[in-house]
Amino acid sequence: MDSRTEFAALHDAPTPLLLPNAWDHASASMLAGAGFRAVATTSLGVAAAVGQPDGARLTRAETLRLAGLLGGGDFLLSVDAEDGYSDDPAEVADFARRLADAGAVGLNLEDGRPDGSLAAPELHAAKIAAVKAAVPDLFVNARTDTCWLDRQHAETLPRLRAYRDAGADGVFVPGVADPRRIALLAAEIDLPLNVLYRPGGPSLAQLGGLGVRRVSLGSLLYRAALGATLATATAIREGRPADECGQGAPGYAEVQRLSSPHGVEATSAG
Repeated sequence: MDSRTEFAALHDAPTPLLLPNAWDHASASMLAGAGFRAVATTSLGVAAAVGQPDGARLTRAETLRLAGLLGGGDFLLSVDAEDGYSDDPAEVADFARRLADAGAVGLNLEDGRPDGSLAAPELHAAKIAAVKAAVPDLFVNARTDTCWLDRQHAETLPRLRAYRDAGADGVFVPGVADPRRIALLAAEIDLPLNVLYRPGGPSLAQLGGLGVRRVSLGSLLYRAALGATLATATAIREGRPADECGQGAPGYAEVQRLSSPHGVEATSAG
């Protein structure tokens, strides 16, 4: 089984595919080392790490660079590519081809636009069709932001159907939270449904029972890392015992190893 076929098959497993989202080589390597067969990127984490806002079409080059670092390794890589960084379906297809050449097995394409509006469903469907024509075996996860942006909820199902008919392999509805609504979407669309995990919301098993086939963590891990950064620095400043700071954090040498495909020996404590 090749990697793209294997990735598609993960969406048919008995339990939903839990897809954690990394923002650099170290975070992706750590997740893969913990047994996650597939790892995605988070567009927010990738953008924030280079001082840019998410969803503004400013990180096309950085996203491609990261795919080059992560693709073709010992885990399956799916890339969050915002809206494809263009309104030209041919340009989006070219970008998808370059991601596939870098070793990515999946692509996430959203219909949210940089100005906070939603793209016309016909335009997003055209992007999906162009990508599938260019790279037929790349798993295209078609995302609609009707719930994420809390607008045009009545368009959710028609948009998902249009994206399915354009060739999408899966559909993603971040922001949907009501279990009845999730179950309805899963039943109405005969493609793997992806939702975003919400702390305090349904568990992975419960989402599986609703018909969900893929659960993304989105920017949660990156935001948790930022929270741990602040909590650790604050604890040290306040004079708390050292053993309360940085619990579970990997050592310097471990991060050096995770940060390089070839492995790097530790030389300092920086």
